[in-house]
Amino acid sequence: MKSASKYGRKTHLSTAVCRGLVLLGFIVVLLLQDVQPAPAQTRLSDLVEVQNAQSRELIGYGLVTGLDRSGDRTTGTRGSVFTVQSVANMLENFGITVDPERLRTRNVAAVMVTARLSPFHAAGSQIDVTVSSLGDASSLQGGILLQTPLMDPDNQDIFVKAQGALIVGGLTAENSETRVTRNQTLTATVPGGGLVEGNLTFNHNTNMPLGLVLRNPNLTNARRIAEAINNGFDEDLAWVNHSGLVQVMWPEAFRAPENANIFVSIIMEQSIQVDTPARVVINERTGTIVAGGNVRIDEVMVSHGNVSVRTQVQPFVVQPNPFAGGETVVGEIPRVEISEEAAQTLVLGDDTNVQQLAASLNSLGLSPRDIIAIFQAIDRAGALRGQLIVM
Repeated sequence: MKSASKYGRKTHLSTAVCRGLVLLGFIVVLLLQDVQPAPAQTRLSDLVEVQNAQSRELIGYGLVTGLDRSGDRTTGTRGSVFTVQSVANMLENFGITVDPERLRTRNVAAVMVTARLSPFHAAGSQIDVTVSSLGDASSLQGGILLQTPLMDPDNQDIFVKAQGALIVGGLTAENSETRVTRNQTLTATVPGGGLVEGNLTFNHNTNMPLGLVLRNPNLTNARRIAEAINNGFDEDLAWVNHSGLVQVMWPEAFRAPENANIFVSIIMEQSIQVDTPARVVINERTGTIVAGGNVRIDEVMVSHGNVSVRTQVQPFVVQPNPFAGGETVVGEIPRVEISEEAAQTLVLGDDTNVQQLAASLNSLGLSPRDIIAIFQAIDRAGALRGQLIVM
């Protein structure tokens, strides 16, 4: 009996331990379900700019050299006269005198150069510049931008000098009969190609509220910015003027001019959870599509098919028999062929996200141009829960 009681107590203890472990595991599961990763925080320096300290738009005229016969035409009545004159003037600066009418080069293109200069860019810093063709060049691929002064169009002051190798987002290939172009080849960028030589003057006026301009106006983000500033200083300093502007009063401790930048720096260190709008951005020049993860699509049916038209001219020659006294006739026979692919149909369920839509469209083997057309059609049908932006 004693041994039976002994084994009985062991069995009862083992059962209690098992129940306790099961209960503990259930509690751990509940706790893990409640634990969620903290939402990502974004600093205000990445969201706002100081009012009246916005970047200045600069512009300049320059030349791109090193092109493989894809530059401006410099001969004939349809040639780019300004390109010829610019090359002649440039050579004149180097002590070389040439007759513009004798220039026969296709390796040069006249371009407009633009850049955006922040008032906080000090002299000696580098900024990116954008280059666009001004004449009749066919491509800027492989070109080098010669030193170009960039000025403020309002007062003609020169702030930046740009120079460097071009990066083109497209590609052009050609032979004696055919030329194929992918994406845009007449605009390019020069990363870090602008050397800042002059500073934009800017001083804080501590007698007026400090304005923070949102780069992407959003009323929810503006409210969160004001709340973050007030919580950070434990004082009601900030308020929302509208969806694109938050104003902040200067505390007494930071009204001195030497302390103004310290106050702005402290504000810029504050962080908020950003309310990201649902947007689909399309760049038709390069065929690029960028969609936010919170974009949703209502139930919709998509049917897409391509129609291609091919025109061809076939020359012919008819010659008379020898000594017949007839004339040789030369002509052309035009031919037009129209082919239509079978339409591909796709049904999207309610609350479809971007990932599901991309997988469905890729399964159909559509090109970026086709996908752009589908996004535009979905938006016009009212099935896109978000904003469609076409660049």
